[in-house]
Amino acid sequence: MIKTILIDDEPLAIAELQSMLSAYPEIDIISVSNDAQDGIQKIQQDNPQLLFLDINMPGKNGFDLLSELSSAPEVIFVTAYDQFAIKAFEVNALDYILKPVNPERLKEAVTKVIRKLTHSEGEKALDINKRIFIKDGEQCFFVPIHQIFYLESVGNYVRLHFRDKKAMLHRSLNYLEEKLPGEHFFRTSRQEMINVNFIKNIIPYFSNTLQVEMETGIKIDLSQRQSVKFKEKMGI
Repeated sequence: MIKTILIDDEPLAIAELQSMLSAYPEIDIISVSNDAQDGIQKIQQDNPQLLFLDINMPGKNGFDLLSELSSAPEVIFVTAYDQFAIKAFEVNALDYILKPVNPERLKEAVTKVIRKLTHSEGEKALDINKRIFIKDGEQCFFVPIHQIFYLESVGNYVRLHFRDKKAMLHRSLNYLEEKLPGEHFFRTSRQEMINVNFIKNIIPYFSNTLQVEMETGIKIDLSQRQSVKFKEKMGI
């Protein structure tokens, strides 16, 4: 079962989507929300694997919601407007469906998410001593995982920093978070992840937050929530 939350300011749109998704037993709708702020709280509380998310909502929109999450689930946007499609895929959305929702189009999106999430669940994290293959343009790299010290999301790609090099990998940061060994890597924000073995300094910051300085000089500010998780991970 894929734990799912629906977020849309139109109750009728949520009711219609719930009805259409009832045809898919793999989709477990654990919560619904009619505004972004309430949606953020439910995501943090229920830790879903999938969001069906509207974009235009009063107050915060769908993109605002995602920007406030340190680590987001898979996202399928459901909206009446097509002008946001490019931006949607820049934030690594899995799909983008226009209202009114076409059943065949929904089937295509659900099939995609079921395939991705069930496939991910069946895979084990890579060993820290393994190498991954990266083809970036005309360059090819076999990169030992233990040499990757910093990862940043760039649209539908992730920029990996290793040794004195950088390379672009056509994967999402969510995917790499699942694949890289969790005891060595930490998701500092929605856009960034670090190898904790390359940390030089941990600096107490304002409002009970932390700043992490890497051996390379990169400095990363952690949110309050991620600071708590980081302290738990590092035993500090």
